[in-house]
Amino acid sequence: QVQLVESGGGLVQAGGSLSLSCAASGRAHTYYTRGWFRQDPGKEREFVVAISLVGATNYADSVKGRFTISRDDDTLYLQMTDLKPDDTATYYCAVSEYWNSRESADFGSWGQGTQVTVSS
Repeated sequence: QVQLVESGGGLVQAGGSLSLSCAASGRAHTYYTRGWFRQDPGKEREFVVAISLVGATNYADSVKGRFTISRDDDTLYLQMTDLKPDDTATYYCAVSEYWNSRESADFGSWGQGTQVTVSS
């Protein structure tokens, strides 16, 4: 019984910044990991970053140094800076009972996504 709702997406020029949030309700606190994935039509869902309940983080190389994940009790955040056109995608938050996985199949609950478009 986990419900996740992403928000904060939009259109931004290359080099700009956006902050995403994911509001969680239900049993999100019972999952060890919360994270972000992204996906464009026709492509596989791509791991972006995850954070554990004890604060350990796991960043994809493509976003390391530009994106920052953080969390409150019920909300997951993704601060994105120095955005590039390749960052354009629908961004999803998700939860998992595992740690150190970058596979979407290991994340059992997903939000509906929020669109991020980066123009050149």
